[in-house]
Amino acid sequence: MTMILYTKTGCPWCNAARDFLKEKSVHFEERNVTENPDFMKEMVEKSGQSKAPTVDIDGHILADTDAEAIGAYLKEKGLL
Repeated sequence: MTMILYTKTGCPWCNAARDFLKEKSVHFEERNVTENPDFMKEMVEKSGQSKAPTVDIDGHILADTDAEAIGAYLKEKGLL
């Protein structure tokens, strides 16, 4: 499984999503869209919006999501 977590600096929902994934020992790559405009462009192209956290899990996009929705998706797919 390949997972990219798009985050923004100071975003409490982003922090919760990151903490959840770390707590569950889920491997992911974090891309901070506040610090890197290329990451923002990439996230918008993939998701059609500019809100974070947004997650790309093997090409499946969870846009403007939260830790609970990420966990539910991972459980549904048998990845958690």
